[in-house]
Amino acid sequence: MVVIGGIIGAGIFINPYIVAQRLESSALVLGAWIAGGLIALAGAFAYAELGSLIPRAGGQYVYLRRAFHPLAGFLYGWALLLVIESGAIAAVAITFAQYALRAVGSTAQGTPLAIAAIVVVSAINYVGIRPGSRVLNVFVVLKVAALAALILAGALLPEPETVAPRATTSTPFPALAFGAALVPIMFSYGGWQQANYVAEEIRDPERNLPRALIAGTLLVVLVYVLVNAIYLRALGHPGLAQTMTPAADAAARVAGPTGERLISLAIAISTFGFLHLCVLAAPRVYYAMAADGVFFEGMARLHPRFRTPALAIVVQSTWAILLALTGSYAQLVNYVVWADWIFFGLSGAALFVFRRRAPIASRPAGSYRSPGYPVVPALFVLAAVFVVTSVVRSSPAQAGLGALLLATGIPVYGFWSRLRRDGTATGT
Repeated sequence: MVVIGGIIGAGIFINPYIVAQRLESSALVLGAWIAGGLIALAGAFAYAELGSLIPRAGGQYVYLRRAFHPLAGFLYGWALLLVIESGAIAAVAITFAQYALRAVGSTAQGTPLAIAAIVVVSAINYVGIRPGSRVLNVFVVLKVAALAALILAGALLPEPETVAPRATTSTPFPALAFGAALVPIMFSYGGWQQANYVAEEIRDPERNLPRALIAGTLLVVLVYVLVNAIYLRALGHPGLAQTMTPAADAAARVAGPTGERLISLAIAISTFGFLHLCVLAAPRVYYAMAADGVFFEGMARLHPRFRTPALAIVVQSTWAILLALTGSYAQLVNYVVWADWIFFGLSGAALFVFRRRAPIASRPAGSYRSPGYPVVPALFVLAAVFVVTSVVRSSPAQAGLGALLLATGIPVYGFWSRLRRDGTATGT
């Protein structure tokens, strides 16, 4: 549920039109979504081995810290709090509010509802992992059910009427066009790493975490490919390329006048579930940072009754609310993705480091190993490099801002490291 909830957000309802604009046929569109799914699966394989080898709270933070340098892990946690996760929470909360209001036919301003959503999911996760996981499970089932209903209903539709094509943004070089189409696809597939954040709270993580990562990612790939097949069946390739609301348009053709309202409700459900997952998982990273003495000590304290990283949840949610008040969805998302995929690539590279330090032969019998090593994880690292490079080329200002925010973590890390050394030296 954590893996599926971490991947399926708003992207599958919106991004397919961008992919259709950049590619010249339905076959290429579906091929790109399959290729993106294979990249996501390669990432899940790598994270499955990392999580099985080091089943600690914090996920990527722990891997980067141990594989490269404590600074690498700290910069990930710093970026997660400052832009990646808090920015995603704010952006997704804004999207949730917009579609929830549309589903009930309201034209009210969405910011108050977005803030209320952040407060509600934070409160649920504050009082314990069990109620938080139950709410997550409910919303994952609802969002998958909504997509399954769209797939089943769409499969019964006749072929769409021919739609006159329009000029697209595709490049004359097929390989470059396919690569450009992969960028929004990979944004939609990101999120499997959320399960690694809570590895320490999973029963038998060495066995269950790899199963969850692989099974969850495979299910999402299947759903994404089928949903895009329904978009193409309902709208045709030219029709899909011409709409910024493919899910709403496809649902309107499937369900008539009520289609748009129904799909708005489905998107609201999907984004609320994704929002809940972000608030549940990421505070475990800040908890791990504080436990290592490189962040506020209070973040490493569990609530005496609920046994949750209460302060970490409050700090993250407070910052996310401030971001929601000061930025739009597009502003928040543009500079978040760049940093996210840097650390995806570094985490994939960490697998090579751990294979050298702890060879398979030295591990317990039956330990999980990433299939296709070293080719599959190497391809995942290259895919991450491609995504980062594509963002820099397409949005240099946002990438520059992201780099600046990431760089501010270096002096902050230096401050906490000195503080920890001084405390050790004086016995405090």
